[in-house]
Amino acid sequence: MPVDKRNSDHQKLTTGSADEHPPASLPSTNPTRSFWLSPEANPLAREGSEGSLTADADICIIGSGLTGVSVAYHLSEAIENRSLPISDSPLRVVILEARDFCGGATGRNGGNLTPISFVHFAMREEQYGIEEAIRSCALEDHSTKAMVDIIERNGWSEGIDLVKNSNITLFFTEDEEKKAKIDFERAKAARLNLDGVQWFTKEEVRETFGAHYPAASRPGANLWPLKLVTKLYEAAKQRTGEYFDVKLHTHTPVTSVVKLAEPSSDTKRTLSLSTPRGSILCSQVIHATNAYASHLMPIFAGLHGIVPTRGQVVATRASVSSDHFQPYSYRGNQDGFAYWFPRPLEPGEQNPLFVLGGMRSVAKPSLEQFVDVDSTVNPTVGKTLRNFLPTVFEGKFESGREPEMEWTGIMGFTATADPFVGPVVDLSTGDDTDFKGQYIAAGYTGHGMPRAFACAEALTQMIIAELTGEEWSHPPWLPKRYLTWNRIKCRN
Repeated sequence: MPVDKRNSDHQKLTTGSADEHPPASLPSTNPTRSFWLSPEANPLAREGSEGSLTADADICIIGSGLTGVSVAYHLSEAIENRSLPISDSPLRVVILEARDFCGGATGRNGGNLTPISFVHFAMREEQYGIEEAIRSCALEDHSTKAMVDIIERNGWSEGIDLVKNSNITLFFTEDEEKKAKIDFERAKAARLNLDGVQWFTKEEVRETFGAHYPAASRPGANLWPLKLVTKLYEAAKQRTGEYFDVKLHTHTPVTSVVKLAEPSSDTKRTLSLSTPRGSILCSQVIHATNAYASHLMPIFAGLHGIVPTRGQVVATRASVSSDHFQPYSYRGNQDGFAYWFPRPLEPGEQNPLFVLGGMRSVAKPSLEQFVDVDSTVNPTVGKTLRNFLPTVFEGKFESGREPEMEWTGIMGFTATADPFVGPVVDLSTGDDTDFKGQYIAAGYTGHGMPRAFACAEALTQMIIAELTGEEWSHPPWLPKRYLTWNRIKCRN
């Protein structure tokens, strides 16, 4: 099995068998408080959590993060533009969420919307071939451009704090810079569009950004993920009418998905979802639960599937004004992978608030893998995060200063660092008999913001093909290795 040794946290998965790792639990009921999930920013937090539960639907989406809501958005768009033919009754879609709306890793930890560009290109070309390496970049370009286009076309930029900028990678060692330049040259030889990439010497970085390391920049953006997902859901909801209907039920964890021995007598549904509030009959199920996928599908437990991995984040205030910073986002690998970016100033603020996450490599020996509880923080990771920015930007962050907020969120990692996209199949045999009508897009390995929207689009196209009886057409930007039916060999 090829392993991406430079995944988003620069740590490969540990070894072990699936039997050593039980399925994930349900999301914890008392998660740490995330900066992104403030009550005032989440009007849909408890939407549909009280009253009657929808009992029947065409499609049930489990998970209200970027993936799940994007599927609903794409379905509503397909109805609107008639790429999905209309029928006598509306297409009924239900989104089910175990906690508050958008309470998963994207909503808790995300915000950095930067496509991969040339990063890790050489490794992917060597492992998967040049076409797959190009597709890896093409999917993220497609996803981020589509999202930014929707945001700007609908006038959402200010409402979701979209900041289009550059993403700066600091090179803390000569080896890191050397590998990055090899990636760049290999991507350039593959004719990728790299017009926005810039390289900086140590002196240029000190002068421009205030750090003491060489760097490279690539086009990127950051935003408030919850606010974007809210806008996408509201856009889908506005299309509710004669031909489309979407409902949201938060605080409604799905505890099982059962294939009925015989279709229901009245609606001919084939699947039944159980929740503490009752059951829902439906024809298709979308698993958009990322790290928690194995809770409902134990076939995804263990290293061959989707590994719950805890990420930790702090929000910390600079000790100098925003005049001392460029409004860029950053990434680097000193003592462990980290990403960080400044928030837009609120009225009355002078010193910017930075969101900084990562550093799970110091959590030895587990690296926070197979940790599916976000109700606590890791003190060792927290200490490393606190010391990071004062060291990198001397004089701009007060050493020893406590962050204004600290929290965790559970990511879904895979052995190849690639998500699973497509119909659910048994990963040991490829058989889909027990999973007819079920689909999955999950396992983004800490890099869901630039990938989930496009993966949801591809999944929606598969669903539409099933509904219409047509053959699904593989998008040119979707890596073939993401597809579930191509992941069976990863068990060998």
